[in-house]
Formats: sequence, structure tokens, C-alpha cells
Amino acid sequence: VAREPPRLAGGAHPGTRLRRRAATHARTTPGPARAAAAAGTPATPHTHTPTDRRARRSLYAKSEANRESVLDRFARDRVCAVLRTATAEACPKAMTAAIEGGFKIAEFTLTTPGCLDTLADFRAKYDGDVMVGCGTIMNTTDAEAACDAGAEFIITPVLVPEVVEWCVQRDIVIIPGCQTPTEAYNAYKLGAPLQKIFPGVAGAHAWVKAVSAALPMLRLNPTSGVDLDNAGDFLMNGAASVGLVAPLFDPAAVQAGDWDQIRANAAKVIGNAAKAGPLKR
Repeated sequence: VAREPPRLAGGAHPGTRLRRRAATHARTTPGPARAAAAAGTPATPHTHTPTDRRARRSLYAKSEANRESVLDRFARDRVCAVLRTATAEACPKAMTAAIEGGFKIAEFTLTTPGCLDTLADFRAKYDGDVMVGCGTIMNTTDAEAACDAGAEFIITPVLVPEVVEWCVQRDIVIIPGCQTPTEAYNAYKLGAPLQKIFPGVAGAHAWVKAVSAALPMLRLNPTSGVDLDNAGDFLMNGAASVGLVAPLFDPAAVQAGDWDQIRANAAKVIGNAAKAGPLKR
């Protein structure tokens, strides 16, 4: 069983010192960011009074238990299906095929038409069985809209400090994109519990092994350069988890509607990843 890298000497993850505890806020209507997007109007600009800031923070805040549950799922399953499609119609069909093939963590990206509606549908359909998150988040307005839709974790393609801080303060799991060890460490220092490695790096899992050995406090999540055959190699050489994009959702198969191929791809990845076992937290 793989073990989680140790924390920095002296105690807890840096994010622990930054988070603000807040009760989970159950909402039965769309939040302001998603409501504005659905209406085709810009979201209301953030206000700057202390009262309004506290209210907005409470609106999107998760509990610490919720945050730990999301991290437990990543540690247990360790593979995430990352989907971007050219059409809204293909998106739910492709992700359903990946789930039927064994995936339990799903990331929908904002570059996909209708992404938030599809994410909301999957959260309602699979809640408690499949964990859903939103990627290609570039600012806090995007993050709010994703949370309104039901995203359980947030992913950025690059390191966006204000998004990391926004999520950390609300106990929302944030996985920022990083290209170098320095960026990954800076993300960790900001409070990000996982660091997405994107785009692919020279050396593939050998790079991950070297960086995780030198910086054992990091929990690396490569999402480029990972394919159907080497996912297990990444996990057994220092990666905390991995993301699968085009190798899982083969563009030709998606365009042809060959969902059996997507299911077969998913099953192969899940089988390879299972060899690494869960990450002990």
C-alpha cells in the first residue's frame, strides 16, 4: 500500500492555517454566479464590505469533514476521468461510458459546451457513488459557478493563487496546474492538497519519482503523458493520483459515438491503477 508523503517539519499542511471553518450551506436554488450565467448576464461584481465578504464565504464554504472525504476518495481510487468534448451532446455519453468502465472520479472542464449543466446532472444522478469536479477554472467567478453546479473539487490548468486561496478558505479541495517543482511547491505552500502536473514533463513517471523523492510533502497529480498502459507506473513511482484525458476519451471514438471503446479504455486503466493500491493518508 502506498503511503502519503510526510508533511513539512512542524505540523500540519499549510492550508490548515489558512482555512476558515464554516458550516456546509445547503442550497435549493442556484447560487448567484451560476444564476447569472444561466441568464446570460455578467455575475454581480464582488462587494468589498466585511459583512458581504463573510456572507459570500459562508455561501460556498464546505465542512472540514467534506474536504477530508474528497481527499479520501482521491487516495482510494487514485484515477480521475478528465473530459472535454466539442459538443454538449457527447459529454454525458462519454462520461457515462467511463463510469461504466469503472471510474469513480469525474472532471468536467469548462471548455466543454454545457459543462455546468452536465456536471449538475451527474452530481444528482451519482451523488455518493461518483465524485464530480470541475476543471479549467481560471478565476473565482468560475469557481463559484462550478460550486453552484455541485462540483466537489476544483482544478485549474495553471497556478492561479487567488483561486487556490478562495478554495482553501472555504475547505474546497483545489488542484492547481503546475509545470515545475517550484510551482508545485508554491501551490502546496498556498494550501493546495494536490498539485496537478500539466502539461506532460520529460521523463514521465521518472520525473515524478525524482520530484516526489526530493519534495516528499507534495502530492502530485499528473494529467498529461498518462495513458492506458502507464497509469500504474506513475502511481507506483510517486504520483498520488493521475488524470486521464485523450487516451481515455479517444477523440475518434468520441466523435464516432463508440462508447464501447471508451468503456474498454476505462476498464484497462482501472485494472492497471489497481496494481498500485490505495494511497494511505
